[in-house]
Amino acid sequence: MKRNKTSKAWMHEHLNDPYVQRAQAEGYRARAAFKLKEIDERDHLFKPGMVVVDLGAAPGSWCQVAVQRVGATGKVLGVDLLPVEPIAGLDFLLGDFGEDAVLAELEARLGGAAVDLVLSDMAPNLSGVATVDQARSIMLCELALDFAARQLGPGGRFVVKVFQGEGFMAFRKAMEQTFTSVQVRKPKASRDRSAEVYLVGSGLRRNRWSTR
Repeated sequence: MKRNKTSKAWMHEHLNDPYVQRAQAEGYRARAAFKLKEIDERDHLFKPGMVVVDLGAAPGSWCQVAVQRVGATGKVLGVDLLPVEPIAGLDFLLGDFGEDAVLAELEARLGGAAVDLVLSDMAPNLSGVATVDQARSIMLCELALDFAARQLGPGGRFVVKVFQGEGFMAFRKAMEQTFTSVQVRKPKASRDRSAEVYLVGSGLRRNRWSTR
C-alpha cells in the first residue's frame, strides 16, 4: 500500500515537473537534457566539429544535445547497456562499458581520433541497499575517469555525474589528480533532494593514466 502511494506521488510529481514538460515540448527524451544544457551554458563544453563520447547514453537526451551542438562536422558516440532509439548523427554501441570487448569496440569506432569531450551520466541498477548502490556508482565514475584520461586529446574535458556520499571525496581527489581544474555543478534541473552533482574536469594532466 505504501509503495503504491509512493509510486502515485512520484508519477504526479513527474508529470507536473516543468522540465519534464519542457522536454516533451522540445522533443528531448528526458529532462536530463536541461542539466547538460545548463552546464554547457556555464562551462562552454561544446564547439562545432568536436568528438564526443557519451557513457551511459540511454535514453539519449544527452546525445541529442551533443549532436545539436557539435553539428554535422562533429562526431558523437554513445554506449549503454540499454538500447537507444536511433538519433541522426549518433553512433551508438549497445553493451556494458565495463567489459573489455565493449571498450575495445568503442575505441575502434573512434579510429584513433582524440576525444574532445567525455560525458558520463551513468548510474547503476539500484539494489535498494544504499551502501551497495553508492559503491557501484563510484565504480562507474572511476571507469569513466579512466577512459577520459586515456582518450581525451589536448584541451579535452570530462563531465561526470557523482552522488555525494561514501567515496565522493576520494573520487573528487582522483579527478583533481587527473585535471588541473575540477568544478562542481548542481544544475537547476537536478532535483534539490537528489544527492547528485556533476564534476567538470579540464586541463588534463599528462600522468600515468594518459596514453596521449
